[in-house]
Amino acid sequence: MRYLFFVAVVSLLLSPLSSFAQTRLGASQLPTYVDDEGEPARLNNLVKEAFERMDEPLEVSVMRPAFLGSAILSGALDGNYAFIDLDNEKSNMKYSKSYMPLYLYAVSKNDSVKEVALIPHLQDRRVAIDNRFSNTDTIRLIKDVKWGRNPSTYDAFKQLADNRAYYLVTSRLLIDEFNRLLRNENEEMVYLSARPLVTAGFKLALREDVSGADARLQRFDQVIDAMQRDGSYNRLLGITWLTKDVNGDGSADFISSSQVIHQALAPRVLEYALALDTTSVDDTSVFVVDGTLYTSASDAFSALQSAEVGARPSLLDTDIYERILQRW
Repeated sequence: MRYLFFVAVVSLLLSPLSSFAQTRLGASQLPTYVDDEGEPARLNNLVKEAFERMDEPLEVSVMRPAFLGSAILSGALDGNYAFIDLDNEKSNMKYSKSYMPLYLYAVSKNDSVKEVALIPHLQDRRVAIDNRFSNTDTIRLIKDVKWGRNPSTYDAFKQLADNRAYYLVTSRLLIDEFNRLLRNENEEMVYLSARPLVTAGFKLALREDVSGADARLQRFDQVIDAMQRDGSYNRLLGITWLTKDVNGDGSADFISSSQVIHQALAPRVLEYALALDTTSVDDTSVFVVDGTLYTSASDAFSALQSAEVGARPSLLDTDIYERILQRW
């Protein structure tokens, strides 16, 4: 059985067209999340579409962390569109809700990593990590781990490939994209820890003196909520299944779109769904496909019959990672 699932936010429908000047946002590079024009950049895409729905002009810039902070402080930028809440919030900034989860897992070439469930389990082994994560306030407080800090995501994966680190701690989505590269080369994929060792999220941060900052952040949160429910997130992230409580009953529900390449149209893929909130799926979970609600998995998969089925290419650049793949 299916029902039209209207994502109706009255305040959005009644809002007049925006009169705000162009918003200037920046962020620091993180492959597949934040990148320059032309490279896969999931957060760029999410934020750009959200501001388009808000009818607000937007300009985004990608720059090094030190330059980003200076640009915001000087007023050259209005804020940061990829603030990771592993850092402490600043008193001169205002923040949205988390609009994209960040799950940091430990990975390894060795399947013993599947027994790792807590940060202390990493002790006595070298652990590669990208400075994008290691320089955050939260990770800097973890002193009992032998971190192998790296200036880039590529260098962190290379440290693992060269056996200079036993573990790598990085984003679950980056791990998935790296495994796609390995699978395409018929190489053995990396193993993951039993659960994420660190859970965080990305937020939109605006300077407190930006005109209408509170109202703009509230509107951004509302638009993001609608995008998460109607299949837009699946399309923009390139992820077939997401979970989120869409009907307020306390249980997570499954969300998908026919505009994404699906590995398979079968219930077994549901266990790999990315959670957008803290709720869990259960027997009462429903399914939302392209904004239409279904009460059974069979009906949901029937609604996806027009979707392309196959293996999506990795969002990581094969040419850049070729040396790592050759060493694997």
